[in-house]
Amino acid sequence: MELLHTVDILIIALYLVTIIVIGLVLRKKAQQSKDDYLLGGKRIPWYLLGLSNASGMFDISGTIWLVTLMFVYGIKSAWVPWLWPVFNQIFLMVYLSKWLRRSNATTGAEWIGTRFGFGNGAKLSHIIVVVFALVVCLGYLAYGFIGLGKFVEIFIPWEFASNYIPFAIPPEYVPHFYGTIFTLFAVFYSLLGGMSGIVWADVVQFAIMTISAIVIGYLGWQAVGEFGVNVPKDWMNPFTGGLNLDWSNIIPEVTDKIKSDGYGVFTYFLFMMLFKGVLVSVAGPAPTYDMQKILSTKTPAEASKMSGFVSVILMPIRYLMIAGFAALALIYYDQLDLLNAAGHIDFELILPTAIKEFVPVGLLGLLLAGLIAAFMSTFAGTLNAAQAYLVNDIYLKYTKPNASQNQVKNMNYITGITVVVISIVLGFFAENVNAILNIIVSVLYGSYVGANILKWHWWRFNGEGFFWGMVAGLVAAAIVPHLFPDVNALYLFPVLLIVSLIGSVIGTYSAPPTEAKVLKDFYKNVRPWGFWKPIHDQLAAENPNFKKNTDFGKDMFNVAIGIIAQTALVILPMYLIFRQETPIYISLVVLVICSILLKKFWWNNLNQKLD
Repeated sequence: MELLHTVDILIIALYLVTIIVIGLVLRKKAQQSKDDYLLGGKRIPWYLLGLSNASGMFDISGTIWLVTLMFVYGIKSAWVPWLWPVFNQIFLMVYLSKWLRRSNATTGAEWIGTRFGFGNGAKLSHIIVVVFALVVCLGYLAYGFIGLGKFVEIFIPWEFASNYIPFAIPPEYVPHFYGTIFTLFAVFYSLLGGMSGIVWADVVQFAIMTISAIVIGYLGWQAVGEFGVNVPKDWMNPFTGGLNLDWSNIIPEVTDKIKSDGYGVFTYFLFMMLFKGVLVSVAGPAPTYDMQKILSTKTPAEASKMSGFVSVILMPIRYLMIAGFAALALIYYDQLDLLNAAGHIDFELILPTAIKEFVPVGLLGLLLAGLIAAFMSTFAGTLNAAQAYLVNDIYLKYTKPNASQNQVKNMNYITGITVVVISIVLGFFAENVNAILNIIVSVLYGSYVGANILKWHWWRFNGEGFFWGMVAGLVAAAIVPHLFPDVNALYLFPVLLIVSLIGSVIGTYSAPPTEAKVLKDFYKNVRPWGFWKPIHDQLAAENPNFKKNTDFGKDMFNVAIGIIAQTALVILPMYLIFRQETPIYISLVVLVICSILLKKFWWNNLNQKLD
């Protein structure tokens, strides 16, 4: 097996040196205050935060997964990321980022005080949000850790590395070893530079990934034109057929992969993804790096712009690379070695193996630096979010509220290192990338949704309801999957949702409503739509000019148009690489129409003043 060329190694080394310099340069700025460290002082431009957020989502584990999905399911793979759901960025863009930013909080747990006040229910809610946030952050960190390790193993085979390492490692733990090494670099610049360091490192990373995506897309496009591509019927159509494609006469091994994915009947699967995706999106962002970027923006309008910008720059670039690699893998499948260290076929090796086989010297180093950077970006952003919860919502709130700036700085370092060590340990127990992904998006989010929808839209919902709704959901998430071990976690979502909603309603009526002043301040500042009539009437009695938010219809229209536009941005590069002219023109027309509608009904209204 060929090893990296000297040129590629130098490019990767140059990138690693660059991010270390970024961390060192921004260290003083990050230490000025808590907000400077965790939120960049709320002075970072929205387009840089959007680019940084997109960079964090261009993660290596997710890219491995998406290349595998496109290889197996074709254009229909555009629907599967609705599991996350990928269109939650559209809900954020249209109205939720604006609502969240108006709170002026530092973390999602601190936001609890603006909604539920500071009584017993609010304290319980605060604690459960911190617990949930830390569990999700640790899950994401372990998820990225495994993906990076599997990726690096292709380029630095263990039979070579073992000559320089004075201890033996079982083959199944080789990815974990490599993941640990590169994690240490991510820890360095994120701990030193805080949010500003993360954003500027992300800018470098996204520039690298853009260049790489264009070149990979061109190589795939060229290969399709020269050799064509042999795929099952309906592989090129996102709407007809199902996910159970017939690979038996092309690549028989793919049939076992489809069975193991267990997505089932396409229509039901798509409906469940849409059902779950809409509810998860309405609930608002999970308390991870996405929320921290929103809270770091200058104004509510910029928060909305930032979330919209993520889809515009991420989808075309990322899927140009994904489609390019899928094309190369399909055409040259016989040349790919998909056996993992344990000797089994692993389709998650398609991306790293295709890189090794088809990317030329120089570009290989650039691409590897970009993908390693993608891991570091996701890792650093998630680590920053975990630190924010531990320092801001536990240390400063309960342990040492009057801590000096030096004590806060040291606690940031201590909590960061602790979180990293725990995530690495968890990564050693993870079976694969997909295993952790299923736990995060299907199980944990199922417990999160019910209470977090109600907190925006129902005035009577209180801290006790939030706490018991989250607890009921988390307990169900721990038990239900074990009762139905052979059922895809996606199909268990309604059960978790119902349990969480029951806990929320019972908990709500077990205690009095939240204090009127807290509710009025929240409703007046955030101005959500929903079931707020009693609070609206009180404010209207105090100020006859006070008007409620009547934008529900307009917001849902913009969300629908935004999802269509985002989907067009996903499938357009796919069709471009596979030279499907008619679908390209249709996608472009759809995109133009959606852009005109969003300009008129969304962008032009962003700076609309509250009464």
